[in-house]
Amino acid sequence: MTEPRLIVHGGAWNIPVELEADHIQGVHRAVSEVYPLLCQGLPALDAVEAAVRVLEDDPAFDAGRGSCLNAAGAIELDALIMDGATLRLGAVAAIRDVLHPVSVARLVMDRTEHCLLVGDGAQRWARSAGVEEVSPEVLLTDRELAWYEQLRNDPDFCTRQSFEAEPMGTVGAVALDTSGNLAAATSTGGTPRKLPGRVGDSPLVGAGGYADNACGAASATGWGEQIMKVLLSKTACDLLCDHSAPSAARAAIDLLARRVQGYGGIILISPSGEYGFAHNTPKMAFAFPDISGHIVAAIRDTPG
Repeated sequence: MTEPRLIVHGGAWNIPVELEADHIQGVHRAVSEVYPLLCQGLPALDAVEAAVRVLEDDPAFDAGRGSCLNAAGAIELDALIMDGATLRLGAVAAIRDVLHPVSVARLVMDRTEHCLLVGDGAQRWARSAGVEEVSPEVLLTDRELAWYEQLRNDPDFCTRQSFEAEPMGTVGAVALDTSGNLAAATSTGGTPRKLPGRVGDSPLVGAGGYADNACGAASATGWGEQIMKVLLSKTACDLLCDHSAPSAARAAIDLLARRVQGYGGIILISPSGEYGFAHNTPKMAFAFPDISGHIVAAIRDTPG
């Protein structure tokens, strides 16, 4: 039996001091609820879905409840889940009125021949699959509404500014189960005041997440337009062939900055169970159980 591993992130951004405790508690909760089940034999694929669902339900993060409003004042959600044993994956993009887009992505993987459904088509299919819809008010927080009102009439605002000033919290999870299988999942509400229909890196295989038992599994967070250009998650997994997990994570983030001047963070697990994480944003929230089973939950405020 393989010693199980689980690592989650709550976004790599400039998290204000007054919101740090909520972020730390949120990522800790995800690991504390799911890791014991993973130790009892829960498959990695189920573990990453369950961990991301906990984070989607937490209003501290920009995923599910707490997501950003787009330029039209609506919430559009993206998510991806991938099985490292089979390379099966499911994803949804620009879907509305669901609390757990990661579970819709899982249904796409399990019940269709497709990998990615988007927009109205994804919405109709989710409804036909029995996914419960919620009102936009369930997903919207006072914090995000105030942020939207502040930005909506600012002609100079651009997406990049969100990484420099305000909290954003794309979420993700990576797991290794007792059978030695890897899985990854990522979920987001996107960037504030994005154009309707905008899709970032999170639901794109190789960019927002990737899992392959042969090389590793990763989940990314950050400036999506730049992350997708370097396929950050797949790049990090490929680097595991010749690097330790910490070194692979750092090299992937260095590439993101060097080639496309991107901002972001990444978490990953190697096939041997080694953790890696790195970021070049001011802060990143993460949690994982160490080799003794103690849960480390923190906000790392030194890029590296």
